[in-house]
Amino acid sequence: MKYDLMLIGPATRDVNIDYTGKEVHEIGGAVFFCAAAAKAAGANLFASVKIHPNDTDIIDAFKLDSDHVAILPSECTTLMQNTYFTADRERRKAECLAQSGPITPDQIPEVDCGLYHLAGLLYGDFPNELIVELKKRGKVSADIQGFLRHNEGGLMNFHDWSDKMEYLKYFDFLKTDAAEAEILTGLTDRREAAKQLYAWGAKEILISHNSEMLVYDGKDFFTCPVKARNLSGRTGRGDTTFGAYLAKRMTGSPIAEALLFATAAVSLKMEAPGPLSASEADIQAYIDEFSH
Repeated sequence: MKYDLMLIGPATRDVNIDYTGKEVHEIGGAVFFCAAAAKAAGANLFASVKIHPNDTDIIDAFKLDSDHVAILPSECTTLMQNTYFTADRERRKAECLAQSGPITPDQIPEVDCGLYHLAGLLYGDFPNELIVELKKRGKVSADIQGFLRHNEGGLMNFHDWSDKMEYLKYFDFLKTDAAEAEILTGLTDRREAAKQLYAWGAKEILISHNSEMLVYDGKDFFTCPVKARNLSGRTGRGDTTFGAYLAKRMTGSPIAEALLFATAAVSLKMEAPGPLSASEADIQAYIDEFSH
């Protein structure tokens, strides 16, 4: 079996507390939201998931055939708590109550993949040698969150990635949000930040923002507005976008087409909590509705 992409990262147990104090327990993690989106985009997908081996309900939630998913054993499963202060979920306090162990090169299954995506949550999820090793196997992409967000006594604080100059060049695709792009580059202008990241070696950069998604490939900028009808499913926004985008790029779509599909996918996903549940046909219908 040849896979278009392998998603690698820790899945989480999430406790989400909304602005009214209502508490919801969910499965989360970048790898979880990415997988649902990549599957909806029609990619052949393999997921390598870092969890405690007993947490098999998490694997069940991926809704992938058992031969398309691997448990990377950890002493604990990452436990996150998000407290939202506003109805639109733009302001939140994120806490990490437990963090899974690092993912090492020897844990990655030997399967035939076009792209290895580092869907991380916290600094320490991916040692640098993993990046180098995966690059020998195929293309590599990353969500920069897994290199900037540090678990410091349960609180999550963002710091610049001290090794960025050495390792950004390994990434064929790179996802950041506007705030992360500023931490990395010192630039508030998203286009200027994308240019800087390209100059440092990343090949194709997607910067997410609540108003639009932007991609830069070293030559052209591509943008797509986000048109969600509500924001109840904000958690997993960036991961959904990038999972769908990578899937479309790895199955042959040009940038503009992949970005339109990914933005429509996330617009649909944000209308309900949890992972994207729409089919490829649903997303295409959403695109047709908004393009007229």
